[in-house]
Amino acid sequence: MISKLGQVMLYVNNQDEARNFWTEKLGFSVIAEENSQGIRWIEVAPKGAATSIVLQNKEFVAKMEPEMNLGTPSLMFFTDHVDQLHADLSNKNVKVGEIVSMPSGEKVFNFADDEENYFAVMEKK
Repeated sequence: MISKLGQVMLYVNNQDEARNFWTEKLGFSVIAEENSQGIRWIEVAPKGAATSIVLQNKEFVAKMEPEMNLGTPSLMFFTDHVDQLHADLSNKNVKVGEIVSMPSGEKVFNFADDEENYFAVMEKK
């Protein structure tokens, strides 16, 4: 039986720039960085998270598995302080959308990484 979601693969054009984006702008930590047999991947996650993001080389994976879907996964992150996070990302020159109030009362906004992959953040009440 499946007990939890462990990792999400994010296929990127530049792994070093992607690592810098997730660590420097979003405050994630590098959990692991491997480079063996020509395969390089970088695992990042927020402190204490049960699920991590693995930054994979899009070009390499496309050559190894031509039928693989390399599209960006639709990820929703949670925060306790959406206004503060929105301001912090804006100050770090991250492309952010406007904060939207949902009918259920939560606030949400989207942001893009340096490769124009979009993700969302929701303040959970």
